[in-house]
Amino acid sequence: MVDILSNYFPDITERQQAQFAAIGPLYAEWNQKINVISRKDIDNFYEHHVLHSLAIAKAISFTSGTRVLDIGTGGGFPGVPLAIMFPETDFLLVDSVGKKLNVVQAIASELELANIKTLHERVEELPDTFDFAVSRAVTRLDEAWSWVRQKLRTNSNNSLANGLLYLKGGDITAELPMDVTVRRWELSDWYNEPYFAEKSLVLLTPKTHNNRQEEKRWV
Repeated sequence: MVDILSNYFPDITERQQAQFAAIGPLYAEWNQKINVISRKDIDNFYEHHVLHSLAIAKAISFTSGTRVLDIGTGGGFPGVPLAIMFPETDFLLVDSVGKKLNVVQAIASELELANIKTLHERVEELPDTFDFAVSRAVTRLDEAWSWVRQKLRTNSNNSLANGLLYLKGGDITAELPMDVTVRRWELSDWYNEPYFAEKSLVLLTPKTHNNRQEEKRWV
């Protein structure tokens, strides 16, 4: 199943190929000890978890030195696959469940991912600021935005304005905060697998951001 990644990301390096090849067996082994991924879903690991996380890499290629906060990372998604894809980007993976973070840190060490740190903390309590926050539908969009909006830097050296990159499917209209600019990508435009038919990536940025490359579009 690692080949599915090469189909959509043909430019990954040999080191990244090796790391992605190793990540599946590592999660399968750890999942027998601590349930960080649904046991019925482990057979679809690369499609449902790795490829899904890497949809963010279809929208943006993080520049060197970018700081990314993964909120509610759970078993390490989307943070771990993104850390493999962007070795020059710093990732802080935060979750309220400490035992899952122990697994994430162990896997990051096995993969020699020096750009990952984990923290057992509530997002609201973090003192640091970041260029982007990322997540896979841990809560409603408006609630996630309330957690991170004060923790986003205002200047970006990336192709997109700093904001919250959120993987979420379905109708999000009722969840949109009023103080944001919204951009949305359908994952089916990037991936041919039926699993992604109803899934999307949403970028929320403060309305005060003025980025000429950012398209203001309500969805």
